[in-house]
Amino acid sequence: MTTPFPFTAVVGQDDLRLALLLNAVSPAVGGVLVRGEKGTAKSTAVRALSALMPELDVVSGCRFSCDPGSPDPACPDGPHEPGAFETRPARMVELPVGASEDRLVGALDIERALAEGVKAFEPGLLADAHRGILYVDEVNLLHDHLVDLLLDAAAMGASYVEREGVSVRHASKFLLVGTMNPEEGELRPQLLDRFGLTVEVAASREPDQRVEVVRRRLAYDDDPAGFAARWAGEEAAVRQRIVAARELLPRVRLGDGALRQIAATCAAFEVDGMRADIVMARTATALAAWAGRTDVLAEDVRQAALLALPHRRRRNPFDAPGLDEDRLDETLEQFSGEGDDGGDGGDDDPGPDGPDGPGGGGGPAPDSAPDGDGGSAARPEAGEGGQPQGSGSREQAPTRAAQPFRTRVLSVPGVGEGAAGRRSRARTEHGRTTGARRPRGALTKLHLAATVLAAAPHQRARGRSGPGLVVRRDDLRQAAREGREGNLVLFVVDASGSMAARQRMGAVKGAVLSLLLDAYQRRDKVGLVTFRGASAEVALPPTSSVDAAAARLESLPTGGRTPLAAGLLRAHEVLRVERLRDPARRALVVVVTDGRATGGPEPVALAGRAARLFAADGVASVVVDCEAGPVRLGLAGRLAGELGGTAVTLQELRADSITGLVREVQGDRRAA
Repeated sequence: MTTPFPFTAVVGQDDLRLALLLNAVSPAVGGVLVRGEKGTAKSTAVRALSALMPELDVVSGCRFSCDPGSPDPACPDGPHEPGAFETRPARMVELPVGASEDRLVGALDIERALAEGVKAFEPGLLADAHRGILYVDEVNLLHDHLVDLLLDAAAMGASYVEREGVSVRHASKFLLVGTMNPEEGELRPQLLDRFGLTVEVAASREPDQRVEVVRRRLAYDDDPAGFAARWAGEEAAVRQRIVAARELLPRVRLGDGALRQIAATCAAFEVDGMRADIVMARTATALAAWAGRTDVLAEDVRQAALLALPHRRRRNPFDAPGLDEDRLDETLEQFSGEGDDGGDGGDDDPGPDGPDGPGGGGGPAPDSAPDGDGGSAARPEAGEGGQPQGSGSREQAPTRAAQPFRTRVLSVPGVGEGAAGRRSRARTEHGRTTGARRPRGALTKLHLAATVLAAAPHQRARGRSGPGLVVRRDDLRQAAREGREGNLVLFVVDASGSMAARQRMGAVKGAVLSLLLDAYQRRDKVGLVTFRGASAEVALPPTSSVDAAAARLESLPTGGRTPLAAGLLRAHEVLRVERLRDPARRALVVVVTDGRATGGPEPVALAGRAARLFAADGVASVVVDCEAGPVRLGLAGRLAGELGGTAVTLQELRADSITGLVREVQGDRRAA
C-alpha cells in the first residue's frame, strides 16, 4: 500500500488545510471545493486528510458501514443484530471522472430480479463512502448524469438504485471533497452550492517557500515510509486535536450576536437561499471548537464568511468568486456588540495558525468589487465604448464588449454520440427511450417490453410451469435512448484594421459573449481563433472553460491586414486535431468578419479555397457579416456560400438572429 504524503508536511496552503480540518471536526459543514492551478498540492492535501480522520465503529460484515449504535433499519445487509462490530479507519473513496452510473450507485442483477425475484445488489462508490470521504478530482469535468446522482445523495443522505420497479436503498452520508482547475470549466450552480466551503489555492511566489516544497517532495519520493515517520509526531498531534474538537463541538455556544452577524453578512452579500447562513453557522462553531473555545467570536464569523460565501455569490458565469473583505469588516463591525456574545473578536486567543492550527488569517485573496459585485476581466458593460488602458503602441486598444443578450439554441444537424451536454441530439445513456438493442457489456437500462417479447416465444421449450417468466441472458434488451450532447463551438474572429472601429468591435464582442454564455449553460467546449496582421493564431485551444474564452475575447486587440485564409486554415487545423482527440464531438464554426481579405497574392481566392475545406468535411457553420457603410460588397455572403453556411449582418445579431439563422442552415442542409 502506498504511503500517503503527510498532511502536516504540506507547505503553506493554510486556508486549504483549515477548510479540510474543519470538515474533519464537523462533517455537517458540507465538504470542500478546492479551486486552483495545476501543481498546487490540491490532491496531495485531500488524500493526506484521510489518515487524520478518527476511526469508525461499523457493524461486522456490513458492506454499507452501518453504525452499530444506530444501524440503518433499511440497510440491504440488515437487519443487524446488536453487539457485533469492528473498528476500522475512515475510508477515502475516489470517484473517477469517467465512472459509469453503476460504478457510482451500485449494480442490480436484473436477470435474477426478473427470473427469481432476488435483489442481488453489488454496492457502488456511494456505499463505500458512507461515513467517510468521497473525493472527486477534476469535479468540474464530471458528467451531468453523475452530478445528478451526487446531488440526490448529498441532499437525501441516501442512495437509490431502481431498475424497472426493483429498488434498493441504502444510507450514504459522506464528506464531499472536490478539486478543480477553473481553466478547464466551471461547475453547475446546483453542485457548486452543495459544497460547504471553497478555497482558492495558488503556488507560492516566495523563493524560500518554493525551495522547501521541492526539498520535502524529493525527500518523500526517495523514502516515503521514512519521510512519513519523521512527521508521525505532528500527524498524531493533529489527529488528537481533531478528536478533542469533536468532543468539544456539542458544547460550543453560538450566541444571538454571532447569529445576527452571520445573517447580516449573508444578506449584505446577497447570497441565494438560506444554505449559506447554515453553513456559516456550522463553520463558525467548528472554528471555535478547533481553537478550543466554547463561544463563537466575531473572528470565527469572519473566517467562516471567507470560506463559505465566495462561491455562492457569483451572479453570472463570468463573475470570479471572491469577497470584498472591507465590506465584510464593515458589516461585522455594524452588527458587533449586539446579543449576548459581544462579537468583537477581542479574545486573547488569536485562533489557530500553522500546521497544528492552520488558518487564523484571511481567506483566498479575492478581487474586490464595489457594491458586492464580483469583478472579472470578462465582465461585460452596457454600451459600446470604453477602452481599457495599457495597450501596446502598435495596435489599437481592446474594446469592451457590448451588453450580452439571450440566444436561442444553436444545434448541429443529425444525431451524434458525443459527450453528454444540452445542445444537439445524440444517442446517450439518459434521455427518452427510442427503441431497444442487445446490451453491449453489462445491462444498465432494461427495456422491459422488448425483453418480454424476446423471451415469450421460448417459454414452452424452456419448460415453464409456474407464473414466472423464464428469462435467459440472451433475452435481455437494453433501452436505446436519445438525449443531448455538448459540441465544440469554434469562433473564428477577424481582428484586422477593417474591424477596429470601436462600435463594430464592441457589438461583435457582445454577440460572441452571448454565445459563450449559451455554451456555458449547454456544457460545450469552446475555442477561439483570431486573425490580423500577417497571420492567424489560436487565442484559446478548445476547452471547457468558457470563462477563459470570455477573458481572451475581452483582451483581444485589433489592427493590421486581414489574412482571412490564414484564419480559416488555422481553424481547420484546430478541428482536425480535435477530431483525433475527441472524434465523437461535433463542431459548429462561427466566423465573425466583414469578408475582406488582404495580403499576399489572390487573397480572396485563397480564402475561398480554405472555406471549401469546411464544406467538404460537412462542418456546420455561420458567418457573421460585420460589413458597414452605405456601399456593401457582399463578401461575407460569398464566404458563407463557400463554407456551405449562411451569413447574417451585424445588425441582425441581436436576440434570436444568430440562432434562428443556424436553424435555417440546418433546415437547408436537411432539404439538400
